[in-house]
Amino acid sequence: MTSVLVVDDQDLVRAGFVALLGAVPGVDVLGEARDGLEAVDKAARLKPEVILMDIRLPGLDGVSATERILASAGPEKPRVLILTVFDLDEYVYSALRAGAAGFLLKDSPPETLIAGIEAVARGDMLFGPTITRRLVEAFTRTPRPGCPETELTCLTERELEVLRFVGTGATNAHIAGELLVSEATVKTHLNRLMTKLGVSSRAQAVVVAYETGIVRPRA
Repeated sequence: MTSVLVVDDQDLVRAGFVALLGAVPGVDVLGEARDGLEAVDKAARLKPEVILMDIRLPGLDGVSATERILASAGPEKPRVLILTVFDLDEYVYSALRAGAAGFLLKDSPPETLIAGIEAVARGDMLFGPTITRRLVEAFTRTPRPGCPETELTCLTERELEVLRFVGTGATNAHIAGELLVSEATVKTHLNRLMTKLGVSSRAQAVVVAYETGIVRPRA
């Protein structure tokens, strides 16, 4: 059973998501929130596995709410699936850096939304059909100041390999197949490299991969 918190400031939209997910076997809607502050409060109290988060919220927006939720969560951090109306929303990259696990357009069909929740719940990243890898690359063409490739010297060669794969959006199953190891081994390497890099999510590891140059944007 995957527990979910639904966050959206539009009552009808939020009610629609709650009704849809409430009818899905294996999904338990723990609660709902209409703004970022309420989302932070309910995430702390209800401890959902997945948070369906509107990116544009009154007061505290979805990016800031995501950052606060993940910063205050314990080891078992929720997976935040960002909902946006625009496929080139200027907040998307900020949400990625904040640790969001995936992005979907609000007008995605129900089956895509359900599959997205399942994907992030099992630890994969998710990009909607039009929020593609090219979008991430467009936002990461300029390396961040103070983040040279030497930041990665703390990683082993195998951890670097895993980070390269993660940076291209590969799933744990795909990485395991390429490296001829088990998925459990991939998860171990991923957890270790995330700890060394001081990041708390797979999404943030992707950002590091691009911003340090270990993965290069395509032309």
